[in-house]
Parts: sequence; C-alpha cells; structure tokens
Amino acid sequence: MHPMINIAVRAARSAGNILLRYFEHTDTLTVTEKKKNDFVSEVDKAAEQAIIEVLRKSYPNHAILGEESGSHKGNEYQWVIDPLDGTTNYLHGNPQFSISIALKHHDQLEHGVIYDPLREEMFSATRGSGAFLNDRRIRVTQRKGMEGALIGTGFPYRELSHLDAYMGMFRDMVSDTAGIRRPGSAALDFAYIAAGRLDGFWELGLSEWDFAAGALLIREAGGTISDLSGGERFFESGNVVAGGLKTHAAMLKLIKPHLTKQISF
Repeated sequence: MHPMINIAVRAARSAGNILLRYFEHTDTLTVTEKKKNDFVSEVDKAAEQAIIEVLRKSYPNHAILGEESGSHKGNEYQWVIDPLDGTTNYLHGNPQFSISIALKHHDQLEHGVIYDPLREEMFSATRGSGAFLNDRRIRVTQRKGMEGALIGTGFPYRELSHLDAYMGMFRDMVSDTAGIRRPGSAALDFAYIAAGRLDGFWELGLSEWDFAAGALLIREAGGTISDLSGGERFFESGNVVAGGLKTHAAMLKLIKPHLTKQISF
C-alpha cells in the first residue's frame, strides 16, 4: 500500500481501539448535543485526537479538517476526518459505526480509509489503484437497474425542511427495489457500495467528512457518485447519489421529479 494509506490505517486503528474500549460502557459517557439530533461524546473527541496525533507525527505540515475540532491550517494536503461516523448508533450500543479518513491534495481525493473496528474490516483506496477490503480487491455490483437492487439511505433527522421531497423519493425508490436500508453510518454505506453489499445509496445533508473517503472508494471500485442532478457539487451541497453506473442512473431518474428549488443539488 501507499505510505500515506499505511499512516491512515494506523490512525484509524488507533481510534478504533478507543471506540472499542468504551463501547460496552457508553452509559458512563458525557454526551452533549451540538445541534438537534447531532450528538458528541468524549469518545468522539478522543478518537479524533488519536487520529490527529498519528497523522501529525508523520505529516506535521498537512492541513486537517475534523468533524469535532474543525479546520487546522497547513499546506496543500488536507486530511478529512470523521472519528466516529454513527455516533447515535454507538451511544445506543448499536454495532454499526465506523471511522473515516481521507486525504486530499489540491482538493483532489488521493487516499481514503473506512474502518469498522467491530468487524475488523478496513476499506481502503488510492486514486488510480483500486479499492480494497483488508487485502482483497472490491468492486461495485453490475446490476442493470433498480429491479432487485438493495439501496441504502439516510433519513433526514436534523434539517426537516426537505422531508416531503425525500419521502417522495423514498416512495418511488421502494416500489422498484428489493429493499431500502438505513443502517446509520453513511461512511459504512459508501464502503458497502464499493464492496458490492449495497447497489446504491442516496442521502440529503451530509458533511464532507461523512463521505470523502467513501466517494474515493466507490469510484476506485468502479462506481459513480454525484449530486441529485447528476453533477459534481455533492461536497458543496451534501446531497449525494452513489452506486454502480446503471443503478446510479436509474436512481437519478426516480429522484428528478422530487427536486425543488429549495433543494441544493
């Protein structure tokens, strides 16, 4: 693996050790609400600090964007970190959460890892070199459309102004698929698309750290990712559609009738 991926893997494992240490004792954690239905605990902060310490040791001049600590200035390299994606799951003892770390160079995604410490699954990708689960190369599914597809999503839970539009999308999606799943960790949803465990995914209102690594994983696994109109503004809007090429195209067709002027594509 590329040396930078090795460092990201080391950082993810360091954070994973912290998450596992407290997972059976979440009732002892101090939890605060950053905004409606958006929680943070000292574990989130400790895991992010552990990641930053590993990254800073090898790359002291790199910039960092962390979900909990915000933006740290640096050079043209920037690490994008979500130390605990699926905090609500974690705090309820629901075993679906992950760590996401991506590296951008001049705003282009170069490396990414998503780590599930409970299952010891390390998803990784380097631009131009493919996507991997542990040491095995992974690919998106080659499904030809929505029939029989298993689709992931994230329900709106913080900003509800687009709930009606989302429910329209959901209604049309569910009528054509084998099922829709909402596990609660967007980073893992993206990793699962790359690994062929989901055929597609859509969600509104994500943050960059939720899916920076996942976006690279999907593309390196042969899939595609876009905003709701099929464009490239997904990091700007936080509204995302992803999957295998034909599934992605079919999802966009179902989403299009529900787009409104109030939804930033």
